[in-house]
Parts: sequence; C-alpha cells; structure tokens
Amino acid sequence: MVSKPQMKSGRAKILLLLALAGFWTFLARATDTNVLVWQTQSNLVSADIRNEALWPLLEDIAHQTGWHIFVEPGAAHIASVKFSRLPPGEALHKLLGALNYAFVPETNGPQQLYVFLTTMNNATQPVAAPPHQAALARHVPNQLMVKLKHGANIDALAREYGAKVVGRNDKLGIYLLQFGDASATDAALGQLKTSSEVAAVEYNTILDAPPAPQLAPGVSAATPALTLNPPGTSGRVIVGLIDTPIQSLGSQLDQFILKQISVTGDTVTPDSSGPTHATAMAPTILNGIAAQGGSTSVQILPVDVYGNSPTATMWNVALGVQAAVDGGATVLNLSLGGTGDSSILSGVLQQAIAEGIIVFAAAGNQPVATPTYPAADPGVIAVAATQNGHLAPYSDYGSFISLALPGTSAFNAWNQTWVVQGTSPATAFASGIAAGSKSGTTMTWAQIVAAMEAKFPMPQKSN
Repeated sequence: MVSKPQMKSGRAKILLLLALAGFWTFLARATDTNVLVWQTQSNLVSADIRNEALWPLLEDIAHQTGWHIFVEPGAAHIASVKFSRLPPGEALHKLLGALNYAFVPETNGPQQLYVFLTTMNNATQPVAAPPHQAALARHVPNQLMVKLKHGANIDALAREYGAKVVGRNDKLGIYLLQFGDASATDAALGQLKTSSEVAAVEYNTILDAPPAPQLAPGVSAATPALTLNPPGTSGRVIVGLIDTPIQSLGSQLDQFILKQISVTGDTVTPDSSGPTHATAMAPTILNGIAAQGGSTSVQILPVDVYGNSPTATMWNVALGVQAAVDGGATVLNLSLGGTGDSSILSGVLQQAIAEGIIVFAAAGNQPVATPTYPAADPGVIAVAATQNGHLAPYSDYGSFISLALPGTSAFNAWNQTWVVQGTSPATAFASGIAAGSKSGTTMTWAQIVAAMEAKFPMPQKSN
C-alpha cells in the first residue's frame, strides 16, 4: 500500500514531467485518481476519472477548453471512465454517458457545449465560465496604428522613430507602422501619445475569425423569396458586409451580391469544403430583407477584411469600413467584434455615421455585461441574440445593446443545409430588416430604428 506522502510526491513528479512536455494541460482533483487532460492544440483528450459528479466535470472541461457550457436543469451523471488520447467527440460520449450533448461552434466568441436530457433548447443553466479574457487582447507584433493631425507627415514621423509605413489611408489620415521589435514598438507608443502631430495611436489588435457554419442534417432551410428590382442611380440601399471572403450563393441569390472588395490584398476564392462566415451572413441578411417584402432593390457589398488569414485586425476592419462607404454602402453590417476598444476604428465609424450611414454590430457571445467593440462605440447599434423569445444564454447583455433578434440562421449551400448561431446572425437579420424597410420608402433611419427597437427589444436577462 502506498502512503499519502508517497502519492503526493509521485503526483508532483508527474506534474513536473507534464509541465516540461509543454503542451499538456493538467488538472488534479481533490481525489487522487481523478485526472482530465484536454490537449487543445492536438485536439486529443485523456481521462482517468472515478465517481465524478456532472457539475465539477463540466467545470473542468470549461476551464481547460474555454468553452461556454450550458446544462439542462435536473441533468445528472456520475462519470467513471478511463481512456487515452481520444478525439473530443468520442471523449464527450464517454464522459457524459447517457446524457445528450451538442457542440455548437460560435461566432465572435467561445465555443458552446449544450448538455441535456430532452432537447438542446432546455440546456439553459450556464456552467461557471472561465475568467473573462479582455485583458489578454492580442496584438499584431510590432505594429502601431496612428492617426495624424492635419498637416503632419507620416513618412517623416516614421523615419524619426525608425519605423516602416506598411499601411496608409491618406483620406482618413490613418497609418500602420511596423517596428523592428517589441521594445521599439512600446517605446514609440509612449512617445507618440505625447506627440503634437498625433491625434491617436494604439496597438493593431487581432480579431479572431468566426468559426465556419456547421452542417445541420435533418434541418430544412428555405431560400430567401426575393426578386430584384433594378436599383436606380440614386437612393440606393446597399448593405456593406464587412466580413470574411464570400462564396457564390447560387444563381438565384448572386444577383443581390455586388463585386467583392478586399482590403487585405491576398484574398483567394475559398474552397468548397464549407461556407465561410460571410457566405452564411449574406443569406441571413437577405432573409431579413425578404421579411419586409418579396421585391427589393437592396444589394449586398461584401468587403473582405480577413483575406487568407484566420484572423482580422483592427486596421483591416477600419479600412473595410471606409471601403464599404466609398463603395456606396448605406448600411454597415459588422458581425464581428472583440473586447479591445479602438479609437481609430471608432473615428472611422463616427465619420460614416455622420454621413447618414447606419451601422449594426454584434454584441458578443461571452455572455457578460462588459462592452464589445465596435458594437459599444457611440452611434453603433449593438445587437444581442434571442432564443425561443428569450435572451440567448450565450449572448452579451450590457447596457450598450439596443436590439435583440433571433441568434440562429439556417441556409442552403451546395445542396445541404447549414446553421450558424450567435449575435453575428442576429446582427445580419437586423441589417436586412433595416435595409428592406428603407428600400422604396420615405422612412428615415431614425424612424426605422425606433420601430425595430419597439419590435425587437432587449429582453431581461434571466437569473
């Protein structure tokens, strides 16, 4: 029989070895045998668990994966299982036993796991989420975004600080500087903040790409019932879809899609392995338009701010907003966001709003009350998500939110049905409804937004 001190000593050695391995996330329980190791990089799971109750098990999974997990009240399970290096789906099946589960890739936020006895919609009780990661916003290494005051010269400023100008928009007076290393970047940030020539300076923050939509076997989705009236030369309503690259929606819907603009310079046509996020948002917008009538002159202008990268940056989003405005957009759809504020992107949006352009942005899927940007920027209409008429359990619920619309969208692509969930499709619905309402009417944007706020109010968050 092994004594407790010996067991603790052995476990310490194991922990040390796992730490040296570098890619294992190890969590030891109060009991000596219960260990769950979720390797997020290799996407493999190992477990040695005896008599583990459901709730601490799910807290462990949430801690290691960063997922948001929701459980049907009353669901219970005692896990006793041992396995090594299984894919997550097989691991969940063994860990959860007879309980049902659904894994839902989420837009603009953590992935979601629903655990339930009856139906997924009844899984409403959140497992304690891991700490909010706002303070861990990622930046493009060695880059600063700069907005200059009138008359300042970016090239002279770059030479002074030993930087290279790698992006510029002289019309807006915004520029992207690249430095040699992190210390030079940080030093320049501090100095530029006090420069008389600089209106704003900040890191170039990274925004994660939203996950691809998921196949939905057994679900049917109707194609938006729309006919296109040839738009006139004035009074056009164009929705600027600032998102990932877009694919063909098929001959029936492609007439509503204008030629894509890319601000990344490296966009290639996505393969047909699955629809991109923009390919999901476009028919969602069209469904919103169709809800206002079957005939419309509204078209969608796709603006790619991701390119071939899995992530976007605040710089590309700012350029994308301006590209959409220059392309004639009268509605901007930003089904993206993050916890980091950008005064430079906010300034570009404020200028667009001042020109009479209406902006909708996703409120976020944390779910927390803290602001998501650019949804929380002044003048931007933040959109939360509903589920079965209530605030969706994954949706942000801060005071900056104006509207709440259905957070699930089903659509057809390549003769299959796909589904996407989150505040992203809720935002796309809002943009489509607003654009469809504006087309062919004399209503002002203010009147349209007021009507939408009355019809799609922000629900109270349930406890």
